[in-house]
Amino acid sequence: MAGKSIYQIKDDARESVRENKLAQAMQRKIVDGVKITPAEVKAYFDRIPQDTLPFFEAEYQIGQIVIYPKASRDMETYVVGELMNYKRQVENKVASFESLAKRYSEDPGSKERGGQYQISRVDKSWDPAFVNAAFRLKEGQISNPFKSKFGYHIVQLVQRNGDEAIVRHILRVPPINEEEIAEATTRLDSVRKALVAGTIDFNTAAGKFSNDEQASFAGYYLMNRRGESLVTNDEMDKSIVTILDKVKIGEFSQPMAFTDEGSNKKGVRLIYLKSKSEPHRMNLRDDYNRIATAALEEKKYKALEKWLTTHISSHYI
Repeated sequence: MAGKSIYQIKDDARESVRENKLAQAMQRKIVDGVKITPAEVKAYFDRIPQDTLPFFEAEYQIGQIVIYPKASRDMETYVVGELMNYKRQVENKVASFESLAKRYSEDPGSKERGGQYQISRVDKSWDPAFVNAAFRLKEGQISNPFKSKFGYHIVQLVQRNGDEAIVRHILRVPPINEEEIAEATTRLDSVRKALVAGTIDFNTAAGKFSNDEQASFAGYYLMNRRGESLVTNDEMDKSIVTILDKVKIGEFSQPMAFTDEGSNKKGVRLIYLKSKSEPHRMNLRDDYNRIATAALEEKKYKALEKWLTTHISSHYI
């Protein structure tokens, strides 16, 4: 790269990206038509040495309908006032932003770092309200309180470089009182009665009544680390584990209050136990879909390898 201008470097990068995209498109074209038959799945499974077959814990398919009650206007006003107080303390040099974030922020992901994050304006995973507030600031400046889907914040711009920035923030979540929890419980109890009576199905009820932000992209079923809707005990909230023995397959739990382990938000949820598998060694009956996926991936890899072996000499001389 020595001796190249910034424009030449960018052009090289664009060409590399273009070549990668073309390679990926070609790979998809080669393997898109590859299918797997039940006989091939069985043959793949039979090749696995019996003493290496993995052991699976009990796995559950669990749906949930979650209601996070809205805090009262008085509580929202109180939290905004607290955040304004933190801002004045920093601006008057009474305390540092970092120390206040460590003490008061309710964001477990950044609290111990003094509220610090590195963010990007082009990364769409960040809450838009948070990004917009941060990039309106000058370095060192602190925003007024603003609302995101997580609660209320103040944010300080530490450093900015184009579309990248280092920020600190303090998150406060307006407290939910017992009356608001009770109202949400009553509402979910009515939903449960309709589910038990069969006047509404689970997916329809979840889409209509759940206000869980995660469900908008992850769905209404708990997901494991592989993105599948089968979870073990250690992949679910502890408060769900405690009620599994009380719910049979196809049944709905009573509404229960909980505190989200990640965000500390208080809510009420209803659990639907769709299916459960007992602890077992991998086998075709219980794990056919999992085995078929692995067999298909192997077949696709072999098809790609065969194509490369056949065509590489004609493409690269």
